[in-house]
Amino acid sequence: MKIEMICTGEEVLSGQIVDTNAAWFGDVLMQHGIEMQRRITVGDRLQDLIDVFVERSHHADIILVNGGLGPTSDDMSAEAMAKAKGEPLAENKAWREHMEGWYEKNNRPMHASNLKQAMLPQSAVMVHNPVGTACGFRVELNGAWLFFTPGVPREFKTMVYEQFLPFVHELFPQAQATKLIKWLTFGAGESALAHELDALCVPADITVGYRTSLPHVEIKLLARGEQAIAALPEFTQQVKQAIGHYVVSQRFSTLAQEVHALLTERDTTTTLSLAESCTGGMVASRLIDFPGSSQYLAQGIVAYNNTAKMDLLGVKPTTLQQYGAVSLQCVSEMAEGARSRLDTDFGLAISGIAGPDGGTEDKPVGTVALALVSRTQTWSQVVKAPLRGRTQIRQVSCAVALDMLRRALLGENPIADYGFIERLN
Repeated sequence: MKIEMICTGEEVLSGQIVDTNAAWFGDVLMQHGIEMQRRITVGDRLQDLIDVFVERSHHADIILVNGGLGPTSDDMSAEAMAKAKGEPLAENKAWREHMEGWYEKNNRPMHASNLKQAMLPQSAVMVHNPVGTACGFRVELNGAWLFFTPGVPREFKTMVYEQFLPFVHELFPQAQATKLIKWLTFGAGESALAHELDALCVPADITVGYRTSLPHVEIKLLARGEQAIAALPEFTQQVKQAIGHYVVSQRFSTLAQEVHALLTERDTTTTLSLAESCTGGMVASRLIDFPGSSQYLAQGIVAYNNTAKMDLLGVKPTTLQQYGAVSLQCVSEMAEGARSRLDTDFGLAISGIAGPDGGTEDKPVGTVALALVSRTQTWSQVVKAPLRGRTQIRQVSCAVALDMLRRALLGENPIADYGFIERLN
């Protein structure tokens, strides 16, 4: 089975918007054990669309086409597909009635331009869109099925789950079995991880893959076929022995979601206060991306200058004078100050020099101090984040802080050794 994707839209091709649909779709296919063979992006030009539909139909079994189903003149997917088939467009009466009902139900006028969305290639099979007015459809050309979906993410994702995946499984019920395992790692670069894993004997039909998204690297183990799937558990244990100390999640794509899950899955509520300086609220923002974070996150204080550190968190003036804002002593007082104000179980603090200016010989740009305090204990460290720019330094700082909390929640030592992060204390 060969599945491809054609992404349409001038704004996508020119880089005006990031094609999140394509990234999401590829990931969903992998989660279902399906590998996408190719992805092509084409602009809103009729002949270009016709050409790519015809050309790829000679190579793929199924092609998902995303975008170009709206009511405006630059939405050309249906027209291009009709011309590729050498047939006219025809009104789909069922979809016209659906649209008229949708607009009436939502007390909105239906403009004449919307009728375009009911015009499909004559041989098309309508694909229902349960959350929008853009009609999906599928057409067979040169032995390939082209499956058309709207570009609006909510509509697209709904149709992939409810329409596209069932169609794929119906068309290829005997497709080769696959199994995918993904682990999120932190603390080692792609080359360092590859060095460890290259020494292993990889069973036949198991592929080891890497996806870097600073400051993390995702490890993918893909087994194709029943024999490879049977060999996967033993090989997984070998991988875990080789790089397990770098794995921060075996179930989620972000470290923040792993920490969120650890906090919300506990039998008793564990509460957290944050005190951030150089990260400017990044840790809090990462956690509140997930519903239910109010269960444990009591507060997040951004104390950017020294006055705020003293007034909001109770950092002693003598601490700042003697040790500076980027020090074990300062972040320990920041963390305890945040924790004690609302009597939370943990306090987590970060203070650092994100650059590009502000560094000194003793504390160069990239120097970051972090502290985690519980009701009974304090863990603190100063690290030197890799110099890859202000944003990257803040991202690494955020990841180290979250990993300290993750380790503490698991009963492990929050202070860890990371391959690409130097610990200065």
